[in-house]
Amino acid sequence: MREFNITGICVPDEHYMVNIEKKLGHIMSLIDGRKYFTINRARQFGKTTTLSLLERHLRNNTEYICINITFENVDIPVFEKSESFCQEFLTQVAEVLDDFDGEFAAEWVNQDIKDLTMLGRHISKLCKGRNIVLLIDEVDQASNNQVFVRFLGMLRSLYLKRANGKANTFHSVILTGVHDVKNIKLKLITAGLHQPSEQEGQYNSPWNIAARFDVDMSFSPSEITTMLIDYENNHNTGMDVGAVSEEIHRFTGGYPYLVSRICKCIDEELNHKDWTTESVSNAVKVVVREKSVLYDDIFKNLENNKGIYEFMYATLILGDKKRLSIFDPIIDMCQMFGFTVVDSVGEVIVANKIFEIIMTDYFISKENTASAVARQVCNGMYRKITEGGRFNMELCLRKFAEHYAETYSSADAEFLERHGRLIFLSFLKPLVNGHGFFHIESQFTDWRRMDVIVDYGQEQFIIELKLWDGKKANEEAYEQLLGYMESKRKNKGYLLTFDFREEKNKTPKSEWVQFGDNQIFDVIV
Repeated sequence: MREFNITGICVPDEHYMVNIEKKLGHIMSLIDGRKYFTINRARQFGKTTTLSLLERHLRNNTEYICINITFENVDIPVFEKSESFCQEFLTQVAEVLDDFDGEFAAEWVNQDIKDLTMLGRHISKLCKGRNIVLLIDEVDQASNNQVFVRFLGMLRSLYLKRANGKANTFHSVILTGVHDVKNIKLKLITAGLHQPSEQEGQYNSPWNIAARFDVDMSFSPSEITTMLIDYENNHNTGMDVGAVSEEIHRFTGGYPYLVSRICKCIDEELNHKDWTTESVSNAVKVVVREKSVLYDDIFKNLENNKGIYEFMYATLILGDKKRLSIFDPIIDMCQMFGFTVVDSVGEVIVANKIFEIIMTDYFISKENTASAVARQVCNGMYRKITEGGRFNMELCLRKFAEHYAETYSSADAEFLERHGRLIFLSFLKPLVNGHGFFHIESQFTDWRRMDVIVDYGQEQFIIELKLWDGKKANEEAYEQLLGYMESKRKNKGYLLTFDFREEKNKTPKSEWVQFGDNQIFDVIV
């Protein structure tokens, strides 16, 4: 019986899998072109599974010899000396080849190889007349070591000599990991682990021969459909495969682990294997509340890098807009870790709605201001707002307006301008938690405007948060919200405006405004 897999390598005979033949075709075109390249993608992004499927593909192609090795479980002392590294490399290569060609595998074993120069000559000798594709997984495990940097430099040297007809080498080399190994030398220098010579230079990458790898490894709705059709053929649930695929993609952005996790939750954890768009939302409620290695890695990177923390906080909570810049190291790292993607107009946005949810919760829990707000949301208020198992958004906003007036009337405008939206989200979180979730529509977020979507039970609420910028801007906010309501097929929306003008100029408001068949509950605090 096959299942959805969220740990380790996915195996076609054991797991339901997305059909990635088109992606493999793009990778094969690079291999056919004798390219050396790196697949650097975020944690649990399907890198190892892709290598495994690629290896199967290459095994079925008599033109190539495939060697797939990893440094994941190699002890640190192996990387301390060239001799130990060379012997580990040769041993792994021989072990892989032994299953297919024991005689050729034995040729790789050579105890006399003591350094990388000797290893390079050995490789050149054994690659002559053969199209050998070398796959190395989990290179992050080795990238902090100078010996590995020199190993990459040796491969680079053979690659360049091959172009001049002076050496043989691997037909193609593919490295996978989270970090871009083209920059590992600079990483070592910054950490004080490597001192470059004058001739070498700190920006002379050992992997600057790498071809650009621009294959989109996230899953599109149509690719998710291939997995669900396979599942449906076995289970006959009657699901609307297209609609469920679109909904899964809407929350996950096609992040491979998240796609599989939601499917596994619906299949194994929710009642009756009910494959509907509502079940996708119910699965998200489960997924965003659980602990996972992926989330731990996200929080670790936010904790350990102040620049990333501030950038993601500014993007999600403050509504700052940034355009993609190849010269901005923070943007580059956020993309490398899978936190952000670039939208159709070149602006950097959060990669998916699940990341929006967990990062927003993280920022709420970290900020002192937010923690203080959460403590003040009492049980009595919760019972009134969620009475009967339904969420009363009108009452929620009225109570927030009272809380805001009582607690922050004397706060300075600069503080409120930075923290106002976080204060509201902190107020909202304990009321929603347990039976729902909320996320920020980051593509519709800017300094003046933020859209928050709240899912509670089977209901969904659209809230637009704005900064007061005059009556004309407030009227435009109605139009923006009405347009968004139409796209979501909702006839009720909520507008919360933060007014930081002097007290005498303020016009507090809390009322329903009618627009034909649509209503907007307008609150100004």
